Amino acid sequence: MPLNHTNRIMKWDDIDDSALVQLVYVSTLTLCSRLSTSIFDEVEGHARNYNQQHNITGTLCYGNGHFLQCIEGKKSDVFNLQERIFVDSRHKNVEVLLLQVINHRSFADWRMRLLFLERWLWSPATKKQAVQLSPFLPFAPHGWSSDRTEQFLQIIKTFDSPPHIKAAGITYNALGNMVRHIAAPHQAFLIIQGFLSILLVVALILLYL
Repeated sequence: MPLNHTNRIMKWDDIDDSALVQLVYVSTLTLCSRLSTSIFDEVEGHARNYNQQHNITGTLCYGNGHFLQCIEGKKSDVFNLQERIFVDSRHKNVEVLLLQVINHRSFADWRMRLLFLERWLWSPATKKQAVQLSPFLPFAPHGWSSDRTEQFLQIIKTFDSPPHIKAAGITYNALGNMVRHIAAPHQAFLIIQGFLSILLVVALILLYL
């Protein structure tokens, strides 16, 4: 549990150098990054190596074009990682939701597990497990309060198996099943929405001919 309940976005200068801290930020993936099929493999690969070396743990969530990342570790290590992340050109609109001193880690896995929060892509089994996430979907974490952010973290840390698109697959329609073979998971929504938009335009043209 946090040691400071009243101010959950602390200033770095007010935190003791030996403290264990938790940083939660949100950002938006740029259009160029969303068009990249390898963006998440790159993020996971870099995080895996860096976090293991610096004893950093946490989780990275993605949905609806947005990132939410929770980072836990020693103050200096988390601060240095924040400096690296916040200048990364692959995302924008970075906003800190939580920065606080903690007694213990909520996420003890340095691999920085990745959760995909596109509910329409989940398998039935995953949807049943993640029913508690319904109040947080569609995923739009910018502007979340500290309390809402902590509620979200408390829920996702209890998952036996994360709602991960690679495991869930696209199961709800034939178009989705076709798309999963030609696009990365985070791109499927863009492609399907684009296709449906084209169909809508064609239908309107035919309607008025």
